[in-house]
Amino acid sequence: MRYTEIKDLYKFIFKSYDKPFLKEHIAKFIELDDYLPYSSTFFCVTNTQDLTFEYISKNFTTCLGLDANDFKTHGMRYLWNRIHPDDIDAWLSSLNSLMEFTLNEIPENKRKDANYTWNFRLKNNEDVYVNIIQNTTPLVFDSDGKPIIGLAHYTVLDSNIKMEITASAKLLNSNKEYETLFFNNFSQKLLNDGISNRERDVIRLLVLSKSSKEISKLLNISSHTVDTHRRNILKKLNISSTGELIGMLKMNQHWL
Repeated sequence: MRYTEIKDLYKFIFKSYDKPFLKEHIAKFIELDDYLPYSSTFFCVTNTQDLTFEYISKNFTTCLGLDANDFKTHGMRYLWNRIHPDDIDAWLSSLNSLMEFTLNEIPENKRKDANYTWNFRLKNNEDVYVNIIQNTTPLVFDSDGKPIIGLAHYTVLDSNIKMEITASAKLLNSNKEYETLFFNNFSQKLLNDGISNRERDVIRLLVLSKSSKEISKLLNISSHTVDTHRRNILKKLNISSTGELIGMLKMNQHWL
């Protein structure tokens, strides 16, 4: 797919006419960045209207070996040119599906509590395609309630890890816990296609060492319902214990 086609599709997905105010957001992120340790994660403030990165954290170069100034100068065009060609179609499909779901299924007054995750492969400074998991929280919306400015966390994983391109949308509930509203696989079918969104939330909390009682409180469901979900999860994945499930998922956390 040519750059001009990617640009047209991307701009169509995020089309907006408002000019958001970012100065206060950026100042806070600069303060935060000074305290963060170096790790395999970096964050950016993304502007999908202007196709720019308003801020790039210090871990960027450590994670990818690339020059942050290239991203700041050339914006999202530079990112797109480094995405694996085989991932472009699935990546754009995932973004479009998440946007459609947001506008059609999430009430406008709830969108500030949404969180989105998707993944793709990106070429680093050694011309190796590493796995990127992008987790984005909207910060600013246009007059139609479309998210146009976001805080994006990027986690870099080894290139040898086999990952399908998936996308999910979560929403904070009254207990400040994320509940999965949308999940889809945009590559080949996964073995976990039969896992429901509620079961996915239970799994994520099990990996965080939460008990059935704690999970029931966080998700506003009974402990009995949590235990039923746990049994169904084990059956669907053909594994014998929660311990085996947690061990498997800690090796494949992108699945959550």
